Formats: sequence, C-alpha cells, structure tokens
Amino acid sequence: MKRVLVAMSGGVDSSVAALLLKEAGYEVVGAMMRFWPDLPPPSLEAGKPRAWESCCTPDAAYEARRVADRLGIPFYLLDYREVFEEEIISPFLQDYAQGRTPNPCARCNTFVKFGALLKQARRLGLDYVATGHYVRKEGLALLRGLDPNKDQTYFLWGTPKEALPHLLFPVGGLTKPEVRALAEKAGLPTAKKPESQNLCFVAGDLKGFLKERLKPRPGPLVDALTGEVVGEHEGASLYTLGQRKGLGLYKTHLERYVVGVDPGRNVVYVGPKEACYFEGLEGEGLNLLAELPEEVEVQVRYRTPPVRAKVESLNPLRLRFATPVFAVTPGQSAVFYQGERLLGGAVIRQGLYNLAGLEGKPQANALTFS
Repeated sequence: MKRVLVAMSGGVDSSVAALLLKEAGYEVVGAMMRFWPDLPPPSLEAGKPRAWESCCTPDAAYEARRVADRLGIPFYLLDYREVFEEEIISPFLQDYAQGRTPNPCARCNTFVKFGALLKQARRLGLDYVATGHYVRKEGLALLRGLDPNKDQTYFLWGTPKEALPHLLFPVGGLTKPEVRALAEKAGLPTAKKPESQNLCFVAGDLKGFLKERLKPRPGPLVDALTGEVVGEHEGASLYTLGQRKGLGLYKTHLERYVVGVDPGRNVVYVGPKEACYFEGLEGEGLNLLAELPEEVEVQVRYRTPPVRAKVESLNPLRLRFATPVFAVTPGQSAVFYQGERLLGGAVIRQGLYNLAGLEGKPQANALTFS
C-alpha cells in the first residue's frame, strides 16, 4: 500500500484531499507545518486584544486534527518555524525593502511544501506528499485545475522537477462546490469553513506589518516624466508598481500610478497609466517543468489572463509580449503555459519596452533629495 503525507491547513480543500486518498486505498498520514510563534502577534490597532488572525494558527491545527480523527488517520504537527523564517519571511521582507513585490505563496510551495516537507516525508518512508491545490496532474505534467476560479498552477511554477513523481493533487479535477459537497457528505467539520484571504504570517493588514518590521520613512513622490515632486509617500517599501490609491499626491484630482520605486533614495516615482504598460520582461530564477517553446503564454499576476509572448533569450531570460501588459512588477512571478499545461516560470526582474519610454526603474538624475 502506497503511503502519502497530506499537508493539512485546517481548510476544506486539504481535508477533502485526505478523504479522497483514503477512499482510494492509500495509507494516509495528516500533518500541519507549524509556522506561528508561541504567542499571537501584537495587534496593530490600539486597544485591540492580541489574536490569531491568519490561516495557519492553533485554531486551524485543531480543525485539521478533528478532520484526521473523523477520517481515522494519524495527525502530526511539525515545527517548521525556523524553515519558514529563513525561506519565506526573511526573503519577503528583503524584497519589499529593495522595492520588489514578492510572491511568498509560490516560494512556500517551492522551498517548504515541495522542498523541506517532501524531503522529510521521504526520509520517513512515505511515497508522496499531497496538498489541496486546485491543480491536475497527468503523468509528470501539471495542468490547470478544472475549476477556472480556483486554478492554482500560478503558484506552482517553482516546483522542483525531481519532486513531480512524488506529488498528488486530489482535488484538482473538482470544482469548489463539489469539494464542499464531498466534505459535507463525509461529515467533515471544515465543510463550511470560509476561505482565508490573508498571508499566513501577517496579522491584520500587510501595510501595517511592513511598517512594523521595516520602519519606513516618508519621502518624495516624483513624476517620472518631469522630475517634479508631486507629493509625499509614507515609505518607499510600502508601494508597488501600478498602485493608484493612497499615494499622497499634493493634487489629489490627478490620476497617477506608481511606475517605479527606489528604496535606496527613498523615492517613489509616479506617472500616467501608460507608463505602467510594458511589451516585455526580463526574469531571473528560471525553473522549467517542460521544454520552453519559442512562443508561450505568460501570466504575470494570479488573477490576470495570460498573453502570448515570444522567448527572445533564456540567459538572461527575456520575453516579448504580443500585446502590452499592465504592471509587470519586479518580484512577482511570470508563469509560462502551453494551453492548460504549466511549463514553469521565473521571478520578474524588470519590465521591458515601456510604452512611455521608461526602461526598468525610472531615475531622477537631476534631482537631489534631503
């Protein structure tokens, strides 16, 4: 009998993954990776009590254990605090401090779930690791999940190729309503549990978390096309390419977007919407799960549709889009597809061929700020 470790989050998707594998005849072991500290983080709102507000919490572990008891499978809580701090939280903060907008969920899949956790499972004699991701697997190919509203292949581009034979995605061929129906039929306590929308290591809002950890300083908002100071920002590390709201413009009726961030000089550059469109990108950290053809479909954000692109070079990785793309953001993921198949991806280093003539990070060489 094949043995599988199910990474349980305390949510309905991983609960049903464990259910389906047990029904399919696998020997199932449930586990949750502990990321949270001994005490809940301090509230970022005055007068509000300390509380667990994110998805991976002691409450979630309790729910996962209840599911395991219902299914009659063993459940273990694995201490991954050091791994998570080293592989996820520290790089996340470093990216923001450098003016990038990271994708921690993709990094977690690469280095934690399908890295450290899979290695531990194999050392313990288990054949597979399974998750509740909405991803289909055919042979060694990863395909978009059947439910277009839940497809999560975008976050799996960094999966190590050698890990593919040892991964299972039981709910990838189901829709979310079907998953909930299966959970309810089986009497699982997570059947009606709402989905968590927060980053698992952020208590409250992201801006407050970054302010607490990075201690950003106010600085000038500069028009990237004219060099004029047009406002004051709260800290360069708090802004991302394409952002329009909350900029701190002096003239609030102006429509301006973030077009570049320079944390070294503590400057945020703004410009018209056109300046956020790019006809290509340069990437780094390329990971391929299949051969990359000359033309691919590339997706630069989770909820944006892919566009056709031509691969100009692999080293450095450069792509040219068939149509301009909004907010090609350094630090985010560029993910490659051929039809429904996930081919791999890379981290965006910079957008190329800017429609407003801005290449990479805008500079204001004639300006000096105190």
